[in-house]
Amino acid sequence: MARVSSPEVELPLPFVPTKRRPLRVIILGAAGRDFHNFNVAFRDKPEWRVVAFTAAQIPDIAGRVYPPSLAGALYPKGVPILPEDDLSNLVRRLRADLVILAYSDLPHTEVMHKASIAQAAGASFALLGPAHTMLRSALPVVAVCAVRTGVGKSPASRRIVQWALERGLRPAVIRHPMPYGDLERQAVQRFVSLRDIDAADCTIEEREEYEPYVKLGVPIYAGVDYARILALVQKGADFILWDGGNNDFPFVRPDLLITLVDPHRPGHELAYHPGEVNFRMADLLVVTKADSAPREGLRQVLANIRALRPRRPHTLADLATTVNRPDLVRGKRVLVVEDGPTLTHGGAPSGAGALVARRLGARAVDPRPYAQGSLREVFAKFPHIDAALPAMGYSPAQVRELEATIRATPCDTVIDATPVTLSRLVKLNKPLAEVDYELRERGPVLEHALNRFVERAGLKDKRR
Repeated sequence: MARVSSPEVELPLPFVPTKRRPLRVIILGAAGRDFHNFNVAFRDKPEWRVVAFTAAQIPDIAGRVYPPSLAGALYPKGVPILPEDDLSNLVRRLRADLVILAYSDLPHTEVMHKASIAQAAGASFALLGPAHTMLRSALPVVAVCAVRTGVGKSPASRRIVQWALERGLRPAVIRHPMPYGDLERQAVQRFVSLRDIDAADCTIEEREEYEPYVKLGVPIYAGVDYARILALVQKGADFILWDGGNNDFPFVRPDLLITLVDPHRPGHELAYHPGEVNFRMADLLVVTKADSAPREGLRQVLANIRALRPRRPHTLADLATTVNRPDLVRGKRVLVVEDGPTLTHGGAPSGAGALVARRLGARAVDPRPYAQGSLREVFAKFPHIDAALPAMGYSPAQVRELEATIRATPCDTVIDATPVTLSRLVKLNKPLAEVDYELRERGPVLEHALNRFVERAGLKDKRR
């Protein structure tokens, strides 16, 4: 089996224990980073006892259990996953010594509010960093991360995959986790076809990330146990592309870290966790959406790059949008369906679909009055969303509510601006126009960085 090494250093005790008992830990999470941190820093470590995970951002996660088969011998009953909104009482009731934050795209002030709640209840508070959580790969690794959700990681990652394929290289993609179903079944996932995705009962959010790669003929891996995933990936690829989630930093140590910055949200690169970590760690900074960004936004993010990362290369890139049926959009009343996470915890009021609608003179219909079921709660929780419908689909019931909302909204055309093929998942009663978007870098900076990566890794460009 290919070699996979553990993180660089063992997690040290944050303070000297005064009693002969394991230190009790609560991990705040969102069904992703939290499980990874547990696996690499706490599982099979008798000096620690993780007494609970908490759930936030993703619906229907609380109330479940991280199963014994994944948790290890120290946890014969597994680890409960509880609602985070009761954190203060949980710290007291579970006698927690330490609370660890392990999810992403939070304003710095919210991070410190959580720290204050934990400390006021009597616990210490911590954030685990790269040295304690990044696995080391035997293959070279390119990582694509961001300062916020919805900056353009997916099209940037696809651009790199296409670049590699053109040179005869074999990339394998590892995606940041989205295990929202049966955790044991999802421990190690490999997708090479749409049939694989269908068989795994993937959510819409998962499909948005997996489908584009299998259409390119490139395997994509995800799941829960990333040491096992990494060992599997290393068997048949030239290099690994880490496709990050939200604004989290990678689970695997990269040889080239590319961080995307959003000029539509200037200043967020210094105001959100752990996006600022990616901003400060990056080997290359790519300012995306340069073609649609306000001039002042571009000026501010470039000023921040020059002030804080003056020795790191940076470049501008456009996020070019196209629509397959512009005749169905031009001058029409449209319902814009956008990527869900971008609009929800990503905080963006709209996305690529809104850009296309404005460019073609369409009028976006507000779906709020027609929202069904849990989608009404989504709009109430995220009032910043403009006249757009986030493609929520974390359960079969929510997919049905999404379908019912689309069918109930009076419009001439539905604009599908999600990376997934929406028409495969819901039955529509209106014409559909599909939006695609791709990263187009300005200048050679990104390609030069990738060329240096290939040279350092000893990979051969098979075109020569």
